[in-house]
Amino acid sequence: MKKEEIAHLSISRFHYHLPEEKIARYPLPQRDASKLLLYDEGEIQSAHFIDLPQQLPEGSLLLFNNTRVIHARLLFYKPGGARIEIFCLTPSAPDDYADNFQQRQSCSWHCMTGNARRWREEPLVMKVPTDKGEMTLQAERVSRQGSETEIRFSWDDDRFTFSELLEAAGQLPIPPYLNRPSEVQDEVTYQTVYSRIEGSVAAPTAGLHFTPRVMERLHARGVAIAEVTLHVGAGTFRPVKSEIIADHEMHTEFISVERETIEKLLHHQGKLIVVGTTS
Repeated sequence: MKKEEIAHLSISRFHYHLPEEKIARYPLPQRDASKLLLYDEGEIQSAHFIDLPQQLPEGSLLLFNNTRVIHARLLFYKPGGARIEIFCLTPSAPDDYADNFQQRQSCSWHCMTGNARRWREEPLVMKVPTDKGEMTLQAERVSRQGSETEIRFSWDDDRFTFSELLEAAGQLPIPPYLNRPSEVQDEVTYQTVYSRIEGSVAAPTAGLHFTPRVMERLHARGVAIAEVTLHVGAGTFRPVKSEIIADHEMHTEFISVERETIEKLLHHQGKLIVVGTTS
């Protein structure tokens, strides 16, 4: 098929039936006990993820995405009981992730809003309990940009950064196809063991099976490690509503690659293996 023909493919050609009972709503208690499919020149074998280090050539380099999922879902309730959900997507003021997360008292984000028709012009208010006492979080609409809304957040306790506020007030977003609310264990199981840079609204799921002992075995085998930061955006689970591929609006995502990583990739002599599409 020619490249120009791909853009005009009908989305319906990619529809398939996925039975509900085939969806794993919870991970295994031991991450690296998950199944691992091995494909070698037409031959398919089944193994477990703990076996991964033995399957990689010595001297390989694995590239990981070190992003960390934030508590992006904020649930506000109006005095009459209506629930308004604000889903934080990307920072707008300041527009740098690190700077925004360190703000005290106010910042702005581009957001998706659930039940927006019930939100008039008045600010939304949430009381947030913390180990330092209760604080008040307020959300005000600044502008509309297509399906997104720029929202200014302000809070009355400058002891808290916005990162700390989200941790206390927000909920961890999990994929909608799991058809369940987020739970306490998701705080651990829906983060990779090497996540450290806050900013994603969804996990880089290809890395969820790695464990400390897998990382230790990779090191023992001489497998090098490098990292990039790509904050996974809402487009990863937004439904495709267009009829053909060319009409689908792609979203943008923040990516950061340090000079040291670029040099390591350029000079590496062995296999280069990326962990998932976000790496």
